[in-house]
Amino acid sequence: MPETPRTDAALNAYPSFFPGQDRFVADAEDVELLKVDEFVDDVDPAGFWKSAWQEIRTKPVFIVSMILLVLILLIVAFPGLFAHQDPRYANLEDSLLSPSSAHWFGTDLQGHDIYARVIYGARDSVLVGILTTLAVVLVGGLLGIFAGFYGGWLDSLISRLADIFFAIPLILAAVVTMQMISARTVYTVVLVLAIFSWPQIARIARSSAISARNEEFVDASRSLGSSRLRTLFTHVLPNSLGPVIVISTISLGVFIVTEATLSYLGIGLPSTAVSWGIDIAAGQQLLREGQPILFYPAAALAITVLVFMMLGDVLRDALDPKARTR
Repeated sequence: MPETPRTDAALNAYPSFFPGQDRFVADAEDVELLKVDEFVDDVDPAGFWKSAWQEIRTKPVFIVSMILLVLILLIVAFPGLFAHQDPRYANLEDSLLSPSSAHWFGTDLQGHDIYARVIYGARDSVLVGILTTLAVVLVGGLLGIFAGFYGGWLDSLISRLADIFFAIPLILAAVVTMQMISARTVYTVVLVLAIFSWPQIARIARSSAISARNEEFVDASRSLGSSRLRTLFTHVLPNSLGPVIVISTISLGVFIVTEATLSYLGIGLPSTAVSWGIDIAAGQQLLREGQPILFYPAAALAITVLVFMMLGDVLRDALDPKARTR
């Protein structure tokens, strides 16, 4: 039996607010549906961290910063591969030698090899930055996430405690505290910096936890019978790490500068240690005599801090949901 052609009368008319713009929709059985599976690929959607990695891995700034970061970490871990002289060995007969094949950056007033001291000086300075960042993230990050997730009196207590420490300038607090410590080591510097630096990370983690706890996946986890603690560590914590990672990467460079400042003032690492801040202080005394000793450790410090700042900027663009939607 031949198929009856469809006319406009068979269509369902839907009036519009504007004359002459009525919509006509055919019945569902009169429309041949296409097979969607033939046109849509069965591809799993990329997760948050995977999509962030896909976004930053091709950026030139990220590639350059990662190459420099790997080089810095190799210098910190294996300084003997890059400098074969003892940074503590001093020979007054070699005082203030010009750069040569034996001493690439020359020697200082005591006859130390400047290149060796720049290479070995990265260990204590970067180690202070890494350990301080880890301590701050563990203490401040966990306190901030607990405060933001549970709220109530716990949030008020942690927030007021953070406000007290946040009102104290980091450099001033570190200077006053380090002057009261006689036996100064890398770990004492890390402890002092961590005590006065955790509120910033705590605030960021608290804001992220408050935003994450109101998401639908948290309600779904609770409706499935998960406890609040399980929901916190399974869903809220992973979804709150993005801003914390960004701030901690930038703060790592700040901690390296702070350690160099304390050592420059003579209240950071002991004078027997090999540190960029100590060498900058020693080189300043010879700057007026035309000796460029100051610039070698200062350049190493600036490059190291710049690497972490560049990496932090790239991670911020990739892990910030608002920036990724623009």
